[in-house]
Amino acid sequence: MTIRPAVRVSTLVLCTALATSLALPAYGSGVDSVRPKAETAPLFDDEAGGNANADDPAIWRNPADPGRSLVIATAKQGGLRAYDLDARQVQSIPAPAGPSAGDKPGRFNNVDLVRGLRLGGVRTDVAVVSDRGNDRLRIYRIDRDKRGGPLTDVTHPGARPVFAAGQAEINEQKTAYGLATWTDRATGRSYALVSQRNRTRIALLELLPTSTGTVGYRQVRTLDLPSSFRLPNGTTWRPCAEPGELPQVEGMVVDPADGTLYAGQEDVGIWRIDAGLRGTPTLIDKVREYGVPGTYDELTEECVPGADPGFGGTHLTADVEGLTLVDEPDGDGYLLASSQGDDTFAAYDRERDEDNEYENAFRIAAASETLDGSEVCDGAAALNAPLGVHYPNGLLVVQDGQETPADGDREATGFKFVDLGEVLDAID
Repeated sequence: MTIRPAVRVSTLVLCTALATSLALPAYGSGVDSVRPKAETAPLFDDEAGGNANADDPAIWRNPADPGRSLVIATAKQGGLRAYDLDARQVQSIPAPAGPSAGDKPGRFNNVDLVRGLRLGGVRTDVAVVSDRGNDRLRIYRIDRDKRGGPLTDVTHPGARPVFAAGQAEINEQKTAYGLATWTDRATGRSYALVSQRNRTRIALLELLPTSTGTVGYRQVRTLDLPSSFRLPNGTTWRPCAEPGELPQVEGMVVDPADGTLYAGQEDVGIWRIDAGLRGTPTLIDKVREYGVPGTYDELTEECVPGADPGFGGTHLTADVEGLTLVDEPDGDGYLLASSQGDDTFAAYDRERDEDNEYENAFRIAAASETLDGSEVCDGAAALNAPLGVHYPNGLLVVQDGQETPADGDREATGFKFVDLGEVLDAID
C-alpha cells in the first residue's frame, strides 16, 4: 500500500492508545525472530531516486536451473524490478507515463505470476502487475536468458481501465490496487483478482492471450466486501478513515488447490472467499483494532481512537498487508500475513478443514549492523521449493518499509530475502 501519513499515523496512534489504556505489553513481544540472508539495494522515493518505493514481490522459479531464479518486485512510480537470488538487480522497467502531462503517471502496486500461459502457441510464464496510476493491468513475459533482461511487456495495447469510467476517475486514484492471480484447474483459464483503492470492491478479470502474443483481459464479475460491521453489543462500527474513503483490500493470495482467495482488508482482518467471487465471504481473523471507534480530525489528519469495546482479534495489528502461501508436499502448509502495525507475521493453517487455525507468529530481525530486518511490511512472497545453493529450503521475500538508508537521512525501502526453512522452524 501507499502509506499515507494520515492513515499510517492514525494506526500508530490507535495502537499506542490501546496499549497505554489497557496496560498491555508491546504487541509482538516474545515472538521468535528469523534473520534475512540478503537484501536489495535501497530504493528512494524522491526525484533523485526515480520516485521508487518498494511494495510487493513475487518469486519466479527457473525450472531448468533453480539457482538462476528471479524475484520480480514492484517499485510503485519507480516501475518494476527483477533481482537474482543474491538480491542484485538484473532489470529495471519504468512505469508508463499518464496519457498527458496533467494525468497521473503509472504506479506499479502489486505483482503475481501465472505459469504456463499459452502465448502464440507456446506455454509461457508471465508476471501480472496492477498499475494503480493508470488503472490497468500490465503483463510481462518471463525469459531468464533474453538479451536486455528477462521481462518483456506483452500487455495488449487496447487494455482498458479496470474500475474507472474515464481519465478523470483515474486521476482520482480509486483504481486497481491489490492483485492475485489464479488458474482454474477445472477449465485451465487464468485470472487476476484485483482490488480497488479506497473501496471494498474486488474484481475478477480473465486473462486473454491473443494470437499476436499479447495479453488482454475482461471483467467477469465483482464483489463488494462490507464497509461497516454489526458488533456484539448491537452497535455498528465503521473503520475510521479520511472522508470518502472505505476500508480497502490490498494483500491477496489464491490457494490453487481449492480456488480459495484470502484477502486482507487492511483495517478489518482477513477474508476467505471463493476465487470465482461466488458465495459468502468468511472473516477468518480480525485486527486488534476491530470495533474501536475513531473520529477523524481534519486539522491533524489523524483518527483519534475511542474506548476499545473488546471485539478485536489477538494476532493482527492493523494494517493487514502482504499475504502469501507456504505449500507443503502433503497438502498442508500455511497462510502468512504481514501484521504491519507490530512488525510481525502471523501464520495460519492453510487447510480450510482446520478453519485456518492460527499457528504462530514470527518477526524478521536484523542479521547484522548492515543487514537490518523488516518493518511496516507491505508485501510478501514465499516459495517452498529448492532454489539452488542459495535457498535449498525455499525462500521468503518481504518488503521492508524502513530500509536502513545508504545515503544520508533519505527514507528508503527495499526487500529482504529469508531462508524459508528458518521461517518454518520458527512457526513450528
